[in-house]
Amino acid sequence: MNTASTHHGIVAAVDGSPAAKAAVVWAAREAAGRRVPLMLVHVVQSPAVRMWPEVPMPPEVVDQIRQRGREVLASAQEDAKAAAENIEVTTQLATADVVPTLVELSEKADMVVVGCRGLGAIARRLLGSVSWGLLHHAKCPVAVIHEGAPEPGSTAPVVVGIDGSPASKAATAMAFDMASRRGVQLVAVHAWSDFSAYELPGLEFLALKQEAEEALSENLAGWRERYPDVDVRRVVVLDRPAHQLLEQARRAQLTVLGSHGRGGFAGMLLGSVSSAVAESAGTPVLVVRGS
Repeated sequence: MNTASTHHGIVAAVDGSPAAKAAVVWAAREAAGRRVPLMLVHVVQSPAVRMWPEVPMPPEVVDQIRQRGREVLASAQEDAKAAAENIEVTTQLATADVVPTLVELSEKADMVVVGCRGLGAIARRLLGSVSWGLLHHAKCPVAVIHEGAPEPGSTAPVVVGIDGSPASKAATAMAFDMASRRGVQLVAVHAWSDFSAYELPGLEFLALKQEAEEALSENLAGWRERYPDVDVRRVVVLDRPAHQLLEQARRAQLTVLGSHGRGGFAGMLLGSVSSAVAESAGTPVLVVRGS
C-alpha cells in the first residue's frame, strides 16, 4: 500500500458491526467540521489465513468475502453521507492484517476512528482487538466510539485529563480545539492519587490539593488565551485518575486523554488510565500521543 504522498484526513474502520456504524457517523461529522476528507476502510482477512497460511483460499470463497466487504463499505458510505453533507468520502477494501493496515494509514491521517468492538469481539471484552491494537500502535490520535454517541448539537462538555506529561499536553491542545469547534465547555480534570482524603492528615491533604491546583493552572496557561471562546471548568480531586475520568465521561460528549501519563513506563505506548477509560467509558474517547 502506497501512502507516501496521500493525506487521508479522517480514517474510519468499518466491519458492519453496530459500533463501527456509530464510528462512521461520528467520523463523518468530525470530517465535516474539519473540512477534511473521510476514508472508510474495510480489511478482509479470512480466518484460514491465520490458521493455515500455506493453504490457498478457493477463489470463489475469496470473491464472496470481498463482495461482502464491498457491501459493508457501500452501506457505510451511505451512513456517512446521511450523517454529514458536503464531505468527500472514499472507500478502500484491503486484503491484509487489520491492525497493521490501519496503522500504516494512520501515518498520513489526522485521526483514526474505530468502534469499541467489532463483529469478532469476545462478548465479555469491552474493547475489541482492532481498537486495542490501534490505541497501542497508531501514529495519530485514535477515537474509540461506543454505541449511543451524542447527537449533533449536544451541549455536553468535552473532558480532558491533565497530568503534565507530554502526551497530556498534546491532549490538552486537542481538547481545546474540540471544545471550540463544538462551542461547549471544557472540563479540565486533574486527579492525582490512589488515596482518599480520609487516608491523609488534614494539613498534608491541603498542601497536596494546593500543589495540584497550581499544577493544573500551569498546564492550562496559554490555552485559555488562545481559545477565549472556551469556558473552562477545573476539577481537582484526590482520586484515582481513571475513576474520576470515567465519572466525568458519563456527562461528556467526548473525553480526551494522553496515550500515557507521568506514571507510565518509558516503553509503554498506552498507559493504564487511558486504556481503562477507552475500554469502559460509554461515550467517545480520543487518545492522543505526545510529540
